[in-house]
Amino acid sequence: MPFTADAAAAQQVQERLKSLQQLVHEIEKKRHQSEQGIISLQRYAQDEKPGQSSQKLKSLYKTAILQGEQEEEVIRKALQKITEIRNIKNERRIQSRIASNKESIRKGIWMKMLSSSAQTLPLYVGKIGEKPPPLCGAVPADPNYIARVGDMVAALVKDSGDGENWILAEVVSYNNTTSKYEIDDILKEQNQKGRHTLSRRRVIPLPLMRANPETDPQALFPQGTLVMALFPQTTCFYKALVNKPPATLIDEYELLFEDPTYQEGYSPPHYVVQRYVIAYKQKNKQNTAT
Repeated sequence: MPFTADAAAAQQVQERLKSLQQLVHEIEKKRHQSEQGIISLQRYAQDEKPGQSSQKLKSLYKTAILQGEQEEEVIRKALQKITEIRNIKNERRIQSRIASNKESIRKGIWMKMLSSSAQTLPLYVGKIGEKPPPLCGAVPADPNYIARVGDMVAALVKDSGDGENWILAEVVSYNNTTSKYEIDDILKEQNQKGRHTLSRRRVIPLPLMRANPETDPQALFPQGTLVMALFPQTTCFYKALVNKPPATLIDEYELLFEDPTYQEGYSPPHYVVQRYVIAYKQKNKQNTAT
């Protein structure tokens, strides 16, 4: 059975990769057409004489716009194929975990995998006038949103003492009757209690898409905002201050983590990717994680 499921998933991925390859070639053709349309438009505009009819210019403008829209449509189809491939692989990973086929992975390798996953999180590319959707960058989830099985979340769990910590976790299930999640500590194998049952207020879904600072700066936490963020090389979220938000789509947040051992009360700058920076949420209990 595991072999059959793996084979089926591999076949689905290969089918989408084949479609993606065809779309990439189509994108190049559409891009060439768009470039030629713009060149024709520029040449005509430069050579236009006073009093000359603008009908031809209008026609060239319409053609250039249409060609640009066609190129955009093909690019979006390609991005959708990439998203489908990611979803298939994630679904197979979840099935393997349920079947208890998850291999033991060292913490160092886990940290690299988590970093790579966050850096390759899909980038939101909206149309003109569209607003970034929930769970894009700093945009929170809708109030009634339920995280899906396999999604990464920040979860407030009790530590070995009397305190509580926000940890990086993965959704195992959600019970509609009790309105509670079952979540796994992302480092379940390294921790004694890896699974927790938590109410919705103790679970914060992480972003599903990155925001582009150049087109959607409103979907990022501005400088001076108090946030919670995954401290580098750990799987715990701590209070931090945004020193600099990302300036480009590949940049990370520059954060100052709260740290009483420094005179200013904050640590030197640390850099954290968008996926692991969320709105600060005050806890009822004060402890070392806040």
